[in-house]
Amino acid sequence: MAALLSSAGRLRALCPRLLPLLRPPAAVAARPSAPASRNIMYQIRFLTVAPQQEGSVKEEPISEIQTRRMWQFDWALNKLDNSVRKTGRIPKALLLKIFHEICKTGCPGSNQTLLLLRSCGALLPEVLSPERTELAHMIWDKMKELGAVYDTSHYNALLKVYLQNEHKFSPTEFLARMEEANAQPNRVTYQRLIAAYCNEGDIEGASKILGFMKNKDLPITEAVFSSLVKGHARSGDMKSAENMLSVMRMAGVEPGPDTYLSLLNVYAEKGDADSIKKTLEEVEKTEGYLMDRILMQVIFSLAKAGYPQYIEDIKERIRFERELIPDAMNLCLALVTHGFEDISFHILKSFNHLSRDNTDQGSFFLQHCVNRDMPMNKLKQFCSELKEAKMHSAPLPFILRCALEANKSALAIDVMKMMKEEGLPLRPHYSWPLLVGFQKEKNLKGIFEVLKVMHELGVELDTETYTDYVFKNFATSETARTQLKKNDCLFESVGLSVAEIRYEAANGRLNNVLSLLSSASTPPIDIRQFRNSLILGFKSSNDVHLWSKITELLYKDERYCLTPPGPTEAVGYFLYHLIDSMSDSEVQAKEERLRQYFHQLKKMNIVIPTTHYSGICRLLDSSQVPELIKDARLLSLKKSLSTDNIPESTKSDVSALEKKLEKRKAENQPITDVLKQLIHALCEEENMQKALEVKAKYEPDMVVGGYAALINLCCRRDNVEEAMNLKEKVFPKNSPVALDTGKYVALVEVLGKHGRLEDAINILTEMREKDVPISGKTVASFFRILNAAAMRGEVETVNRLHETIVNLGLAETAVLHSPLITVHLEKDDMPAALEALVNCYKKYGKILQLHNIYCRLIEKGDADLLQKVSDFISREYGDMMALYDLFFAFLQTGKYREARKVIETPGLRAHSGRLQWFAKRCISSNQMETLEHLVELTQNLFECDRDEMYYCLLQLCEKNGDWGKAEAVWTKIQEENVVPREKTLTLLADILEKNGQVVPFEVPKVRHEDTGSLSASNVEERKIRLLCKKNNAKEAYHIFLKMQGKNEFHYRSYGTLIKALLTQNCLEEAMEVKHAAETHIKGFTLNSAASSLLIISQVRRDYLKDAMAVLKGMLDSGLLPTRPAVIALTQTLAEKGDLKNLQALKNMVEDITKSIGVSASLMANAIALAHTKNNDLDAAMEYLEPLLISGAQNPDQAVRNISYLLRKVSEEGLEPALEKFGVMAERLASQFGIYRPVTDLFLQYVSADRVDDARSLIQRCGALVEEKSTLVSFMARSASRPGQAKKIETLLELIPEHLDMEIAYCYLMRCYELDGDVASVKAVYEKTKAKNIQLHELSLKSLAAFLKKAGEPVPFTEPPETFKFYVEKWRERRLEAS
Repeated sequence: MAALLSSAGRLRALCPRLLPLLRPPAAVAARPSAPASRNIMYQIRFLTVAPQQEGSVKEEPISEIQTRRMWQFDWALNKLDNSVRKTGRIPKALLLKIFHEICKTGCPGSNQTLLLLRSCGALLPEVLSPERTELAHMIWDKMKELGAVYDTSHYNALLKVYLQNEHKFSPTEFLARMEEANAQPNRVTYQRLIAAYCNEGDIEGASKILGFMKNKDLPITEAVFSSLVKGHARSGDMKSAENMLSVMRMAGVEPGPDTYLSLLNVYAEKGDADSIKKTLEEVEKTEGYLMDRILMQVIFSLAKAGYPQYIEDIKERIRFERELIPDAMNLCLALVTHGFEDISFHILKSFNHLSRDNTDQGSFFLQHCVNRDMPMNKLKQFCSELKEAKMHSAPLPFILRCALEANKSALAIDVMKMMKEEGLPLRPHYSWPLLVGFQKEKNLKGIFEVLKVMHELGVELDTETYTDYVFKNFATSETARTQLKKNDCLFESVGLSVAEIRYEAANGRLNNVLSLLSSASTPPIDIRQFRNSLILGFKSSNDVHLWSKITELLYKDERYCLTPPGPTEAVGYFLYHLIDSMSDSEVQAKEERLRQYFHQLKKMNIVIPTTHYSGICRLLDSSQVPELIKDARLLSLKKSLSTDNIPESTKSDVSALEKKLEKRKAENQPITDVLKQLIHALCEEENMQKALEVKAKYEPDMVVGGYAALINLCCRRDNVEEAMNLKEKVFPKNSPVALDTGKYVALVEVLGKHGRLEDAINILTEMREKDVPISGKTVASFFRILNAAAMRGEVETVNRLHETIVNLGLAETAVLHSPLITVHLEKDDMPAALEALVNCYKKYGKILQLHNIYCRLIEKGDADLLQKVSDFISREYGDMMALYDLFFAFLQTGKYREARKVIETPGLRAHSGRLQWFAKRCISSNQMETLEHLVELTQNLFECDRDEMYYCLLQLCEKNGDWGKAEAVWTKIQEENVVPREKTLTLLADILEKNGQVVPFEVPKVRHEDTGSLSASNVEERKIRLLCKKNNAKEAYHIFLKMQGKNEFHYRSYGTLIKALLTQNCLEEAMEVKHAAETHIKGFTLNSAASSLLIISQVRRDYLKDAMAVLKGMLDSGLLPTRPAVIALTQTLAEKGDLKNLQALKNMVEDITKSIGVSASLMANAIALAHTKNNDLDAAMEYLEPLLISGAQNPDQAVRNISYLLRKVSEEGLEPALEKFGVMAERLASQFGIYRPVTDLFLQYVSADRVDDARSLIQRCGALVEEKSTLVSFMARSASRPGQAKKIETLLELIPEHLDMEIAYCYLMRCYELDGDVASVKAVYEKTKAKNIQLHELSLKSLAAFLKKAGEPVPFTEPPETFKFYVEKWRERRLEAS
């Protein structure tokens, strides 16, 4: 270890020592050692810690369900604590929710119980004192019943609750209870008992406790003196109360805010305004001022004591600034709770000067008034005054919402009547909560009354109201109509008619739908209003005749196609969505009925546009019903192509095509199609000569496709001249027409092969200019071309083609750079190869062909170059990596003695990744001897996983069927005293059994996960798993198909294959494997990762119902989905406007969102987006705004941001929606001090480059800059992908004084680094120097690496430690800051 840490330059000394055979001894010279290597020290520390951490995790496995439950519990308690710290209060609903959660767990902890108890006092300003005390007693008794152990801290917390709630109790009995519970009173207990006596004016009792404290030598603090002030005053001895301040000073305790508050409160209780004023003036002279929150408590005392006339004097002393809003809100709430709503409202209006345009204030006040059953006339008064003061833009609609949420139907109706009087709009959905309430009670009379009231108010109820809230109470729409008419609430409207059609269709009663649609009384209705319900009806019915009649009616009755372009489009859309809504199995099950349906429609002369027909064909094809496509073709407007009449056999038959061509030519008929087919057929036969002759004979009739095929054929046949002639003739560079990618690549390849380098470069340039699409296959072709040139030793060809490909941006992957080195290796020019290696690293940050260079240098005995490359690797990647590279090269070249000297370097540790790489290389190239030496030489390597090394050796034995070598490996394992894992023993046993040998140990019992027999099929299984690991799932699937019916798979193999197929979006194949697994293995289920991939695949295919079913199954089984799966499903449902399924999804995942790292804001954003997609902005606002308010005021709600919603509406150009959500965000900021939504709006403007809008917003709502963490997170996200520098530049332009300049410039520099913009990076660095901004070492390290890669000088001293070191340092700093 010491040698490793003390000499970073040991490679310079080691190379000559290891290579005495590479050159004459006289040439070997010792080199001086270098300073200590910090890189190695950090890597060693990292490698030492990591295994320990891994081990500790494995020792205590915790199930997913346990983890979820623990997390939910901790999160809820954190929310409670955060609510106290941020707002100074706790909503009762949150407290009860957490209390019930704890009761469910049945194991309350000490701190958790303490937190619940302390929440039952002044932290509940919306609850009356007696109710709060009752709540505390309930919690105390229940927690005790569940096994909570109470100590002194719990009794002290209960005492505090009693004091805050002014609960009368016997202090002596309380002490007796403590003694009984063996809880020893402490100083805090005595202080609070004194306060309890003083609250009742019992100075004698307080004195006894004071005596106990003195006997125990407990210090007498300000809290005791403050209580005595109150005690003397309440006993009628005001003089003693006032003198207590002098007594305090004599005792060496200075009066503080609590003492003055106690004195002011007793004056307030007696209505002694003069003494209050005098005390305040004295305090102002001595202390300077009293905190505003203390003055607020004096106001509360005056109100309770019945002296409201003196409150104004106190209020004038308070500075009503933004920072005081939480305290003022708590005061207002407490005043309303105790019946002083007028005083509360007076306090509220003091914040009028903080209001801004488009923002509302006082919603919390109105909501609490509604909850406290304030009379309607009082509510109207408050609403009128708030509106007059321009503090609230819509107070009446707000209290209506509050009344509806609180299920106060009478109040809600009164508010709606008042809104009508004032000319405010009334919406149909205002009736929904009332109807739901009566629906739950099965109160039809109540429902009828609501309908009448809404009609009297002039509100025409819409389709959704009737469908979702009225008709559901009746068996059929006809029954509903009869009852509505009987109770005088049948009001004919389009909405009612649509609802009837929807209701009957959704319930599968298509005969009723046909009757309704045929009825002359049915008003004109666009099909889009009931299309989805009709689709449900079609799917639930098997009556093809009804399907056809309804479709014919929709096609021919003008009432149901009110918008252009006409019935053809409308019915086309309907048919497409009908097929799209059906799963593959549904389509297959209804194949015959669909066929009959299509034929019926054809008889009715119904046709649909080609685009819709094509879409339907694609759906039918994906559902694997190709025969049905022919029947769907009957409905297409477009006629079939004439060439469709040519049989398939004839199309590929050259002679038949020639005859057909000559015949058509003789008959003077068009020959274009047949000529093209003939050219293609000749190209398939590789008959270039004949193809060129046909082209020459019929050239006037040749088409572009034929020329393209000929060019490709000429390239394949190395006829470069003809290929270029055809290309220049038909596809000149200045022509807008382009060849496909494959043809261009073929031209580049043949031109390069024949030395026409300039022409090849011109072709590549043309590809860029014409935006020819580049795929992974194209990149592979480029590599093949470059590698072929490299193997020919053509340095200029490789360099120039590579430079052109990269500079034009056609492709840039690591594999493309490799031929730059290969070409020199082929020419055996090692100095040039090393130079190319270094240049690749500087330009592209990639180390390539290093192993081959090392091996070649060792074989050549070139110690100088070997030293040079080792120094380079050591400098860039550290000594450990250089040592491993050297070790592997010595092994590869058979120089095992030198390899041993390298691996025995003191302090060298195992690097599992590097060892696995070389072992797999040996296995793939069948190098048994080399692999054996690797295993042998690493025997004493610190932290080397010996079982894993022997497992690799056995894998090669299995590959070669060498049971003798495997048996020797077993002996070695025993000699080395290695404890093999089950997989190693299973593999060894498999090798021996297959070769008829006795297994000399007990084969591990096959676990449930590995159900199946150990047979010859294991070889194929392992091959499948290996292919899956290499992302070649399709080949693995083909092997699986061959094995089906012969052998059963292991449990794990099924899961591996399914997961790999889903990763590559092969959903059908994955489902096939899943079905096979379920057939062969009882109780087979996918794990969490595979199930989540299945959900993602289903979402991509739009199989949303299936995805929902999979998710439900996961949760029912106790599995947690992954974050990407839930996000994908949520966002897709939102973008489709599917509110029903979104709500179902919300109910399913609401308890696990934090467990899987999904923000609770996502679901709220998604539902709001769904409303928006359904053109219901009002509903989106009404849903989202209360959640955002609750998220800030009530910590049981976690909805904070609207960034996703704003981004989507902005990207889709929904400007009215963006404006409306923007108004809401500004209102939340102004009225409630909730700045996150408006910050999201600001950042969306920045992202969309709407700088003027962002600037205007910051002028209207400057406080959004206080959302520091949101701004930093935005910059961090921007710096994680290219092309985002503009965003940070905009922030620096708009709010420079509110940003941490070091962080901002670090992220800005990182943006330009990702863009590869050297000039901008240097300019930013110079700007930081000019502004004297000290950059973090991580930024300097990254900048140095970037400049070196770009070949630029580094204008500062590069920080010496590794990137990992500075990343950790940066994280620690961020944690400290937060």
